[in-house]
Amino acid sequence: MRLFLEATPLISDPTMIFFVVLLIILLAPIVMSKLRIPHIIGMVLAGVLVGQHGLNVLERDNSFELFGRVGLLYIMFLAGLEMNLSDMKKNGTRMLIFGLLTFFVPFVMGYAMSVTLLGYSPAASMLLASILSSNTLIAYPIVGRYGLQKNRSVVLSVGASMLALSMALLVVAAFSAAYQGGADAWFWLAFLGKVALFTTGMTLIIPRLTRWFFTRYNDAVMLYIYVLSVLFLSAAVSDACGLEGIFGAFLAGLILNRFIPSVSPLMNRIEFIGNALFIPYFLIGVGMLIDVRIMFHDGLTAWIVTCMVFFGTFGKAIAAYLSCIGFRFRIPEGHMMFGLTAAHAAGSIAMVMVGMNLLTPQGQPLVDSSMLNGVVMMILFTCIISSVITDRASQRILIHEKKHGIEEPEQNGDDEKILLPLQHADDADNLVKLAIVMRNAKLNRGLIGLNVVLDDAMSGPNQNQGLHVLEAAAMAANSADVRMQTQSRLATNIANGIKHAFKENKASEIIMGMHHRRSAADSFWGAYTQGVVTEINRQIIICRINQPLNTLRCIQVAVPSRVEYETGFYRWVERLSRLAGNLGCRIVFHGRLKTLMLIKDYIQNRHPEIRADYEEMEHWKELLTLDRKVNEDHLMVVITARMGTVSYKSTFEYLPRELTQHFSHCSLMILFPDQNGQPQDTMTFTAPQVESNESAYQMLIDWIQRHIPAPPPSH
Repeated sequence: MRLFLEATPLISDPTMIFFVVLLIILLAPIVMSKLRIPHIIGMVLAGVLVGQHGLNVLERDNSFELFGRVGLLYIMFLAGLEMNLSDMKKNGTRMLIFGLLTFFVPFVMGYAMSVTLLGYSPAASMLLASILSSNTLIAYPIVGRYGLQKNRSVVLSVGASMLALSMALLVVAAFSAAYQGGADAWFWLAFLGKVALFTTGMTLIIPRLTRWFFTRYNDAVMLYIYVLSVLFLSAAVSDACGLEGIFGAFLAGLILNRFIPSVSPLMNRIEFIGNALFIPYFLIGVGMLIDVRIMFHDGLTAWIVTCMVFFGTFGKAIAAYLSCIGFRFRIPEGHMMFGLTAAHAAGSIAMVMVGMNLLTPQGQPLVDSSMLNGVVMMILFTCIISSVITDRASQRILIHEKKHGIEEPEQNGDDEKILLPLQHADDADNLVKLAIVMRNAKLNRGLIGLNVVLDDAMSGPNQNQGLHVLEAAAMAANSADVRMQTQSRLATNIANGIKHAFKENKASEIIMGMHHRRSAADSFWGAYTQGVVTEINRQIIICRINQPLNTLRCIQVAVPSRVEYETGFYRWVERLSRLAGNLGCRIVFHGRLKTLMLIKDYIQNRHPEIRADYEEMEHWKELLTLDRKVNEDHLMVVITARMGTVSYKSTFEYLPRELTQHFSHCSLMILFPDQNGQPQDTMTFTAPQVESNESAYQMLIDWIQRHIPAPPPSH
């Protein structure tokens, strides 16, 4: 064992170490997305794998000390910088009550558990109680996808989380200072005086200095360097005062909060650099400290993890539901408060690292490897718990709000502006015609034709070919007396090029062609379709038109359950109604009775001339039975949804295979409606950086089905 631990790492060259770390930062989110695991855990697990206690690939050199320290401070700085201070002021009293409860209840329970069940010392128990009393808003991006950021339970949860984190950091900082120097009356008096002087000085001086600097200099590099200077100055002064640097970093974020808008270019640079390098480096370095083998020596670590997860989660649940009852909120809002405050991530790692730097009288770290492993495993379990509960609570809250005031149908003041990404000449004509029959002729708005070409060695010839496609599309539009604005652009990524054009033109929706598969092994979605769907929350229509539109006899529409609660419900109903009305063909909706009644009422009121039928489809699994009703001269429309939204179903992962096997003979349209989500420029490290519609598990099942023949049926 000793020889293994002291073996020379496989890679010790600084350049190669940096390369491997960058490779981990690149690949970990992709792998974790396939496995449906929060990628913040993936970074830690990658560190475990390549560290000295794993495969011993990398040496934990000084770069991990430096970048790890910077990443730790960066996490706390972003936590303060991303707070919504105005919402905190409006809900101050309730936020204070909930914040105190969500701090003290887990704190007391955690301390008692640590002393009695785990047998830790009072000092280690104090640190562990602080860890359990804090939380990280790991599930907040889920709330953003549902558009519930302004819901009262969400606002209270965000403010209470920051309050609990602040109190936990203050307790840890005070505890750390007292632990190292001994605490008497004079010490506490001097300590409180230094804290008061530090916070007062920062609050009075930094805002004035920042306002002066920002009004005189606007260079992007200078502004970023100034912000980092304030961050590290605050952390250094905090250390000098006897506080931990993480408290100073968090305070700096609070102070600079009002000077750096969340959608500003400066905020984007701050988040980008931190999320791309410093924070992942820190998390990988933490993983390299973990010895997973300890978990298999005995049941101590498993017992520690069980106690941490249970008492930390149970304490947060008590605080959330007591506040819910006291504030007379509905039960789903209590679920939301619990879900958002249940996760432990960045703050827990930061505080446990403080404990590792504190030594007992015997010269051992206050936080041993068992507690460190327990905290990391607790992060994994609580992130999963938090994400599941928050997702379900968001759905219930949104459904309740929609039931008491379903979105009104579109008015003539629609924001309609259709973008057509055109990549293939044989698709352009049909896509333009489809957009024309689906547009609102009363608005008399033109179309936007776009061709995006990869910026590589073949960009010149490909761009010339794209210009010919745009010319043909413009001629098709002009022949119908419809204006079309055409754009050709180079991009290193097709999806990003479409996204930027969508934003620049303030488009409302996208109509694009389906990927042309060149072989059976080729992906159904192609190289960039998933990226477009993930990055743009507005309506996206993906089409494969096998025959002229005016020859279609029927439109078959498969409607999933709960789709009526999506933001864009009436938009796609309106578009399909226009399509059926202008083509003069019949349209058949297949779905649940409740959803069909809403669609029927809308069409009868807005488009009574349409020949529409409604057939009950109780379960989405009945989609495959529709292939008997869909002929070659039909258009099959599948209403789907993005992952994490109200109407999303896990069975949507099977759509590519099902559509290929059962509906390859007809024209096909896949429609992603408008759905709530984060602003497209918002970036947070805890949010998924890569989302995949095909999980690793399903890919494995598909491979087995292709390569291992099924046994013959028994007679």
